[in-house]
Amino acid sequence: MTIKAILVSCALALSAVSEAAQEYSPYIDEDFPKNLYWGDTHLHSSFSMDANIMGNTALPPEAAFRFARGEQVTANNGMQVKLVAPLDFLVVSDHAEHMGILPKLRAGDADILSDPVGRRLYDTLTNDPNGARVLMGELLKSTSANVPIIANEAIERGVWQQSTATADAYNEPGKFTALIGYEWSSMPAGDNLHRVVIFADAADKANQIKPFSSFDGEQPEQLWAFLDNYEKKTGGRALAIPHNSNISNGRMFAVETSSGAPIDRSYAAQRIRWEPIMEVTQIKGDSETHPWLSPDDEFANFETWDFGNFSALEGDNKKPEMLQFEYARAVLKHGLDLAYKTGVNPFKFGMIGSTDSHTSLATAAENNFWGKTSTVEPGSARTHGSVASVQSASGNVMFMPWEYVAAGYAAVWARQNTRAELFDAMRRKEVYATTGSRMSVRFFGGWNYREDDILRPDRTLIGYRKGVPMGADLPQKSAARPSFMVFAAKDPNGANLDRIQIIKGWREADGSLQEKVYNVAVSDERPIRRNRVQALKSSVDIASASYRNNIGDPVLSAWWQDPEFDAALGAFYYARVIEIPTPRWPAYDAARLGVEVASEVPMQVQDRAYTSPIWYTP
Repeated sequence: MTIKAILVSCALALSAVSEAAQEYSPYIDEDFPKNLYWGDTHLHSSFSMDANIMGNTALPPEAAFRFARGEQVTANNGMQVKLVAPLDFLVVSDHAEHMGILPKLRAGDADILSDPVGRRLYDTLTNDPNGARVLMGELLKSTSANVPIIANEAIERGVWQQSTATADAYNEPGKFTALIGYEWSSMPAGDNLHRVVIFADAADKANQIKPFSSFDGEQPEQLWAFLDNYEKKTGGRALAIPHNSNISNGRMFAVETSSGAPIDRSYAAQRIRWEPIMEVTQIKGDSETHPWLSPDDEFANFETWDFGNFSALEGDNKKPEMLQFEYARAVLKHGLDLAYKTGVNPFKFGMIGSTDSHTSLATAAENNFWGKTSTVEPGSARTHGSVASVQSASGNVMFMPWEYVAAGYAAVWARQNTRAELFDAMRRKEVYATTGSRMSVRFFGGWNYREDDILRPDRTLIGYRKGVPMGADLPQKSAARPSFMVFAAKDPNGANLDRIQIIKGWREADGSLQEKVYNVAVSDERPIRRNRVQALKSSVDIASASYRNNIGDPVLSAWWQDPEFDAALGAFYYARVIEIPTPRWPAYDAARLGVEVASEVPMQVQDRAYTSPIWYTP
């Protein structure tokens, strides 16, 4: 072949390539979040006043980060403790109110002793046999009255800078993320309005402020103003996460402002700007829904706390009308109503879980639960009668330690394990909650999914290409009914799955708010008849605190299309994934330590996951 013929052949070949696809790989320009990261956004160390007074004197923020990374540590009760697998991220969220004061008092810190009040508190703590109890009373009274017991800005800034420096020291991009944060702990009249504040930034920006506490302002609107000023001042980013709405006596998600005015468009936009996610499950109860609110939901009564608020001065002071402003499902429905009325949905939040542990130990699994505080760590009388019960100011028993919940964790779909990527995922609400399990869950919604898409090996890619993930809005309507894809895989170290459900909430044309639970995937080839499924027979052996994965399935998935969709009505959808029954944490206490367990203590549990919703707006 001549040189000319070769050149002509090459030119023809190049022309053919230019006319065909320019790339061979199907993944070019695909940049969706491929990685699942596990963490706790709400953990207290010995720097928190209440944690320290109740026995956590040995584990500062450094220990909390080491434990979350997978290291073995010595708990305050002297036992060794370790996670089954490391977490990927952690927020040590010590209370802004009196942060770090107790460690300084115990150490006889010179700065504290130079303050007259600090000297008096030190003498009480060291010389009075009941000093810890007396000091606890003073600090609680101070917090409730929103008046700091020690007002010393130099001490406050020093403690905060110590906290931020520790987070920076343990932050390893790509390996482990230590997010800077704290808790704002407002509780007017005992009603819980607490928020965890999280920064996307390093100490260089976070140190330009000191934490805004309830001493600085007890209204959420004041906290939001602080966050706005922080971003304007530093160029950084921040958000707030409400938690324990179940003990707010209806105030956490009220449909009015703190001053009692109706929510308007401006307020709605401000709220969802600063609070894109909520903590729906944790040690102090589960807040997905309540059996009074969801009487047709057979799984509604899960680890329910409804004794009242932090005060509970009359014992059980919870009123039924309060519940609709406390539990996520009902609040999401109120959000649809407010969006209709104002044009903006203030309750368009994603959902995560976290522990709220005050032991410095982010343990959420039933078989490794270290309790809420160091006074109820394993080996304590936490499973029997009224011993170590939590009482109100009037002396009434509010709840028993065995009512504490082994929960929960925050699951985040992100591109990388870095502060920026995790924060971005929280902002876009591509997150979900579990009650302690580490099951993997994907949830997508769109108009063009086909039923066989759920069977394809690249279904995650299809989920993003043809629709939106959890936390997002369905795009402009392009078909008669939306369809959804959901797939879940068991915790590699945990239980099989019982079922997947899709929960729908919507606003009717007459303004009434409705909900329905759909069983969309069930294990063991059980039929779904009239949306009901026969319950599995438990494999739990309580005496040995064991179970078998001979029931349930390790993986479940479903394509589902809303059979009752009305394009004129606003709606939301989220997935709930439920495990098979397993032993609840008191069963492990009894089997491992031989402790007595009261007869009324629940000994089985079905842990679960809640995805962030997908919304439809007409």
